[in-house]
Amino acid sequence: MNLVELAQRIKSRRLDQRLTIEEVAAQAGLTRSWLSKVENFRVTPSLPALGKIALALDVSVSELVEGLDEKPPLVVIRGDERKVVQRDQSPRNKSIYESLAHRRMDRAMDPFLITIPGGVSREEALSHEGEEFLYVQSGSVQFEYGGETVSLRAGDSLYFDANVPHRLINPNKRPATVLCVFSEPSLE
Repeated sequence: MNLVELAQRIKSRRLDQRLTIEEVAAQAGLTRSWLSKVENFRVTPSLPALGKIALALDVSVSELVEGLDEKPPLVVIRGDERKVVQRDQSPRNKSIYESLAHRRMDRAMDPFLITIPGGVSREEALSHEGEEFLYVQSGSVQFEYGGETVSLRAGDSLYFDANVPHRLINPNKRPATVLCVFSEPSLE
């Protein structure tokens, strides 16, 4: 199931109804920070939690998950068809995440093109299940992984276990572009 799309549907439904994350969390009996992690696909909600979220958003669970397991054999995303995804809501992080495979709902990998403006980083290193691959397309960045920092420039790549806290930092004045592909372990 495409968990990134599920997170986007939850957030879109909330925004369409002009509800704050605090309002939905309170109605669902959940914490604001946990619901924020769901919307930013850092946490996958259990079925009971998804039911509470759906009820708070006045939508059925089946509507939220409809089509998320579809798997067309070939999906083409043109350069002007990329979907900007909200990945990190910290005020300091102005990075832009563009989904490169949003039309294939049930996928094993989630590829993103991340544009990191100069002087930008996520406030704290975060972890998630699965593995991740990064390729610096342009510019240079620092990659913090488990407290260690590695400098990367265009052409460099990394492959790592994502369960260790990590983050990208662009200490430079110029933006950097990074291809990011992550996978989560199969629930089967």
